Amino acid sequence: MTNTMSRQVLRTPEALRPWVTGIGPVPVGAEPAEPYVHLPDATTKLIFRLGEDGRRSTLVVGPRTRASYHRGKRFVSCLEMRLAPGGTRPLLGVPAVELAGRAVPLGDLPGGTAGRLAAELGRLDPEEAVAHLADVLPERLASAADRSRTELVRAGVDAMSVRTGRLPRPVGDVARELAVSERQLRNLFAEGVGLSPKHYARIDRVRTVLSHAVTYPWAELAVATGYYDQSHMTSDFRTLMGVPPRSFFTGRLPDPQPCRAVARR
Repeated sequence: MTNTMSRQVLRTPEALRPWVTGIGPVPVGAEPAEPYVHLPDATTKLIFRLGEDGRRSTLVVGPRTRASYHRGKRFVSCLEMRLAPGGTRPLLGVPAVELAGRAVPLGDLPGGTAGRLAAELGRLDPEEAVAHLADVLPERLASAADRSRTELVRAGVDAMSVRTGRLPRPVGDVARELAVSERQLRNLFAEGVGLSPKHYARIDRVRTVLSHAVTYPWAELAVATGYYDQSHMTSDFRTLMGVPPRSFFTGRLPDPQPCRAVARR
């Protein structure tokens, strides 16, 4: 079992729940024996870090289309805040699609919105940063967000997600139900999620396989998550994870790479 499958979830302050889907610590400390696995992830995240040298930093990590395997990096504290669909532009001042596949310091994002937030968080520990955001964000987001677009993108995300007893809907069907064109739906996903509806659905499906693989047979899980058969599930899993399901869950993973330097413009 890799480090990615057992993260603790902390309580999200009530004031942040309309805009944040989860908060939790990122494992830190000595380099782990296993690679640190970054799963494919359709969510934009704020990462609050406190280094051993006392330096504090806040990163913005955009949607990740494929898994990557890295050696661990040591921090005194590291906390992750996952943004809800539609929350990226109101909070950070940029559409989510501009962050896809990137990890950048919060203060490096263009415009004054992210810079102001970075200045406020610069002297706070990770846990203090969450409390500060709970105090200041609700009012700022209420004035910056387009409520109708936020509701549309969240309805689209829900329709394209795997749920118990329900499979993702075709893009055309979702667009018709929301009374928008397929092009408008793609634009909503690009701005609010950072991915196309189909790519979002692929990632959500593979993450569902990851969550339930230890409790269901492969063939049964393939049908339950909407794949044509087990071979199609295995192929999609290998594309996004870099290894087939059995290799991943038995620890036969790609060689870990050093953590890449944070991208700067």
